[in-house]
Amino acid sequence: MPQQPLSPVPTHPHSAGKPSAPEHLHQLFSQHGVRDVECLFPDISGYPRGKLMPGASFLAGTELRICQAIPMQAVTGEYSYNPVFPDSDPDVQLLPDYGSVSLAPWSSVPRAVAIHDCVELNGELCQFAPRSILKTVLANYAALGLSPVVAPEIEFYLTAINADPAQALQAPAVRGGRAEVGQSAFSLNMLNELAPFWNEFRDACATLGIAADTWIHEVGATQYEINLMHGDAVAVADQAFLFKYAAREIALKHGLNAVFMAKPIAGSSGSSMHLHISVVDAQGSNVFSQNDGSEGPSFKHFIAGLQTYGPDLMLMFAPNVNSYRRYVSGSQAPVNLQWGYDNRTTGLRIPASGPDARRVENRVAGADANPYLAIAASLAAGLKGIQAQINPSEPLLGNGYGQAHSLPRSMEAALHKMHDSGFARQALGDDFVTGYCAVKTLEFDSFQGEISAWERRFLLPQV
Repeated sequence: MPQQPLSPVPTHPHSAGKPSAPEHLHQLFSQHGVRDVECLFPDISGYPRGKLMPGASFLAGTELRICQAIPMQAVTGEYSYNPVFPDSDPDVQLLPDYGSVSLAPWSSVPRAVAIHDCVELNGELCQFAPRSILKTVLANYAALGLSPVVAPEIEFYLTAINADPAQALQAPAVRGGRAEVGQSAFSLNMLNELAPFWNEFRDACATLGIAADTWIHEVGATQYEINLMHGDAVAVADQAFLFKYAAREIALKHGLNAVFMAKPIAGSSGSSMHLHISVVDAQGSNVFSQNDGSEGPSFKHFIAGLQTYGPDLMLMFAPNVNSYRRYVSGSQAPVNLQWGYDNRTTGLRIPASGPDARRVENRVAGADANPYLAIAASLAAGLKGIQAQINPSEPLLGNGYGQAHSLPRSMEAALHKMHDSGFARQALGDDFVTGYCAVKTLEFDSFQGEISAWERRFLLPQV
């Protein structure tokens, strides 16, 4: 993993007031006859929300506002009434990141897509918006002359359309007319299945500027993993965000569902979002390595920070009830934050590499994690380890599943741990942690109101 980061995504020219669209966007819109712009941002689930604006209005810098509460909308569509959210529900501005603008490859008419920041009317980043949280963590690195470099590996399933949520997801029929049965990891034949979807999706990634590296078939039936190229943390999070959006939209066009749940199918492999992380200085040198190529002190401190503070932020790596079904011993999903060299049984793996590419692979985050928040959590914990000069445990040589299951094992446990964490509140902002936990409490309570098939199957006849 070369350590010179990609150029950061250019940000909007003003923190407040009327932005000005650069000339090349005027040319792009004219060339393609762009009619509308999807002015979007990620909410706390990483789901795209926003407004559709006429292309001419977007180029003119027309002011765009939205309710402050929208970034904190629950997956149920509800909103928390925790006092941290003002009763007045004030506006925030949506300010475009012009470097993110591209054509919208899923649209049937010429349309563009632009990622926006949620900015308070006084010009400050909205403290409830995930992109703001990541930028705040990165500012702490910048103050030390450091820049993280991140590369995510994203897993997901393609399933048949599921019209009834009470029914289990099913693998779709492929070229031979039959559904896959799984256990086809790294099969190129199986990677060639569903070719019409893949052809359109790969073109979409190119249109959106998503720098994908390798594409593989994973263990589950029609389960895949795509690795994104390393780069600036915000730029990479933006790409992961658009990747999931595009996959869902294009899958639907082909009669499929692109599924990013952490454990969508009982008995099948879970889906992760492994994060490869290194840190470079102002000269682009990897601070995890010393001049002679040996490990630098920051490398071990970063690992120790993840070990020490990662459990406090588990709710950002595993944000949903379903997330915790993935952490099963022997399943290639971690159950603790042990670390080891090229050891896939640990939560923190150190891939074999040269000094310039020395990095930590955080294997805890699920595919359902918001990429902005999962990256922010990893970087915040690692930085705290560097600043406090914490030392990690000894690297694990054996099987990590034989060690204690030290991560929170349910959404409820993770929620309480984050809510009560002084570190989380210091690193991410007191109001964000309060608001995030309030929304997650609302979601958990909604889940508790459901009666599952398991309960009917075993409890109805026997208790």
